[in-house]
Amino acid sequence: MCSRAQERLCNDNEVMKVAVLDKNGKDTGRKVDLSQDVFGIEPNNHAVYLDVKQYLANQRQGTHKAKEKSEITGSTRKLKKQKGTGTARAGSIKSGVFRGGGRFFGPRPRDYSFKLNKNVKRLARRSALSMKANNQAIVVLEDFSLDIPKTKDFTSVLKSLGLENKKSLFVLGDSNNNVYLSSRNLKGTEVVTSSELSTYKIMNANSLVLFEGSLEGIEENLSK
Repeated sequence: MCSRAQERLCNDNEVMKVAVLDKNGKDTGRKVDLSQDVFGIEPNNHAVYLDVKQYLANQRQGTHKAKEKSEITGSTRKLKKQKGTGTARAGSIKSGVFRGGGRFFGPRPRDYSFKLNKNVKRLARRSALSMKANNQAIVVLEDFSLDIPKTKDFTSVLKSLGLENKKSLFVLGDSNNNVYLSSRNLKGTEVVTSSELSTYKIMNANSLVLFEGSLEGIEENLSK
């Protein structure tokens, strides 16, 4: 049992018990069990670092490009005789030492992505979830839906949970288009399904809000 009503996470030998809240922020009187294998492991900081690094690397387009000497449009005439001028030799106006010339060793298009073992990625997500659990930054929310996409309705949910001024990540069990569209215009709030959950998104949020229906999918995916 929790020592205070405000403490939503309770540690047992095998499971962690979390109080389930409704969309108004009220305790439903029910608790769900979070697997220690997913939410209670010793976090591996290096695995988290690698997974976040890969996520950010994959976001880079890598389309940067600067023209080099051979790609500049200009005369190929030799500017001056090779010797006897008292200055450095110069063979082309397109050289990078002149204004308007090509760039020396400029950036070229490249792919920044790199491979990461799936077991490392799974360990990183478990570590990130365990960090949030240790910091009591996990909220389990009773499944709900909205009749129509309306930002005002979703904002009221944030206020009820005390998350209106915090970065929050809502994790749905199944795709819920009305909830997603209602949150899309809110800065600092993101809604994803359990299959879209990543280490970067977990670590980037101050509070992790798990819909009750998402727990089974999360634990199934990460317990393998």
